[in-house]
Parts: sequence; C-alpha cells; structure tokens
Amino acid sequence: MSAYLSVNNIEVIYDHVILVLKGVSLDVPKGKIVALLGANGAGKSTTLKAVSNLLRTERGEVTKGSIEFDGKRTDKLTTNDLVRMGVCQVMEGRHCFGHLTVEENLLTGAYTRKLSRSELKDELEKVYHYFPRLKTRRASQAGYTSGGEQQMVAVGRALMAKPSMILLDEPSMGLAPQIVAEIFEIVKDLNSKEGVSFLLAEQNTNVALRYADYGYILESGRVVMDGAAADLASNEDVKEFYLGISSGERKSFRDVKSYRRRKRWLA
Repeated sequence: MSAYLSVNNIEVIYDHVILVLKGVSLDVPKGKIVALLGANGAGKSTTLKAVSNLLRTERGEVTKGSIEFDGKRTDKLTTNDLVRMGVCQVMEGRHCFGHLTVEENLLTGAYTRKLSRSELKDELEKVYHYFPRLKTRRASQAGYTSGGEQQMVAVGRALMAKPSMILLDEPSMGLAPQIVAEIFEIVKDLNSKEGVSFLLAEQNTNVALRYADYGYILESGRVVMDGAAADLASNEDVKEFYLGISSGERKSFRDVKSYRRRKRWLA
C-alpha cells in the first residue's frame, strides 16, 4: 500500500546544535492508524512537529531528509497550508482556549473553511455525534472542564477542519484509563467511519498497539524497530521493555547489550 504520509530519513536539529532526530523514516498509509512509540524524550513529539511544520516556533529545523504528504513535499508549506491540505495536529497537553466555551473552541477549528451558518451547525453536530459529552458542556468555559473533556475538545476542534490525517500527540497523558479507552474508541470510529488517517505519538504502548495497524518504536531519536501492531505486541523485547512483561530474569533495558539488542531488532 502506498504511503499517504512519507517521512524519509529526516534529521532534526534545535538551536543549530542539538541533534534530536537521527535519520527517522516512517510511512502512514491512507486510512490507517500508525503509532509512534517510545519513552519520554525519544523524539516522538519532534517527529510530529516536523510533519506539521511547527518546529520553527521552537527554533528547530529539518536539516536532512524529506517529508511528503499525498505525494507533495511539505517543507516549503506553512502550517495553514497543511491544514487546508487535510493535515491537523492535536498538540500534547490538550491546548484549549480556556476563556472560550467548548463550542467556541470547536468553531475555531473551522477557520480555514468558508462555511455558511447552517453548514457550521451541521459540522458541529457531527463532532457532537462522536463526543456527546461535549454537547452537554457546549456552553461551559473550556478551562473549567475535565482533562478528558479538554482532550475531546482538542480532537473535536481538529475535526472541524475536516482533516484527512490527524497527528495526535500523547492523547492518554494524565487521563484515567476509562477516559483513555473512550478517546481511543473514538479514534477507531473516526478511522473506520470517516476514513481519517492517524499518526499518534504515545507512551502508553499497550493501548496504542491495541488500536493501531502499524507501529514504530523510537529510541534516542532513531527508529529501532517497526512492524504490524500485532507483531510488536507479541515481540519479546517490546513486551519486556515497553509493556512491562518479562519472560526471563532481565529487569533493566540496560542489561541487554546494545549490539545484541540491535541485532535482534534490526534483523
């Protein structure tokens, strides 16, 4: 299957000196959910920001490699251009406009679209279909809603732009397991019913692999392993170091010699 989003051997440097990504390559086929996994600081968020061209706001830049979406190079495009092409990012930390109501937050997501009042109403109802909890809180200030509701607002706002691909950064962070499951079920529904493709960065490897079609594991800015989600979930190294399930006596990631681990992962 051809790639809808293709990241080709990119290198990312911050402040002209700090090398964060070291030759990262990944593909997201159209209509699929791809998980980007790894510990905090592995480079997951940086990869998403490289795709959405948000690195410049943090004094970062892609210095090698290329990124293509739907067959077009994205390096010269603005974030607004990408939104119009169908790529939306939901940032880590559930960024909402706290002083605006839930519904006002959602409406800001449609700013790139020229919609009539009736069309806007239809789009809102579609979001409320997936997030019925937001409909009951539509007049509440977003800053006073729960963490789970703010995550729903952030995803719903992205949906208002009518994306064909959503870059979802750490959707489970700080949320109760029940809310995490609810968020991921909505992601699955959006993927299967609306055809939205997802690249999601997630530390919660267990839940991510349950919903994803394919996964990439990042470590220190490099992809150390990739494969079908079911294969990764059953892999002994992944089970031990990312799912906390050990079949032997090794307790620490460092206990496995680097050359042996890389030989197993890159074979």
